[in-house]
Amino acid sequence: MTQVDFYVLPKDGSLTLAQAVGRIAEKAVGKGHQVFIQATDETEAVDVQQGLWTFKAQSFLPSALVTSHDREPVAIGWAEPGLEFDDVLLNISGAVPGYFSRFRRLAEIVPQDEAKLAASRDAWRFYRDRGYPLAKHDL
Repeated sequence: MTQVDFYVLPKDGSLTLAQAVGRIAEKAVGKGHQVFIQATDETEAVDVQQGLWTFKAQSFLPSALVTSHDREPVAIGWAEPGLEFDDVLLNISGAVPGYFSRFRRLAEIVPQDEAKLAASRDAWRFYRDRGYPLAKHDL
């Protein structure tokens, strides 16, 4: 069963979405996991990829958009990924991905704007009501 973790960004804005995505993806990759980042659309996916290359001054996190044929440890897309992706799903789309249950872990990123907070609360109830193990982490 998929483990679902919610990562809540700080209210003071001291951690950006790109930094949070980078930290979580870097930790997963460091433990040998493959990461798929679910973005809302192509523009957001490109922005996330650029952020992964620059989120730390002293390093970078190799990534590729799923439209390319690169096999990087982090893939970013805005549609359902191929079946080869089933390890860690990092969701920044604000919607529950219909395919999330094939992944071992799901990381939901929770920004501090009202619409996304409401969507995250709905997602929490969705996963909880279906019996998925949940955890909340304040970043």
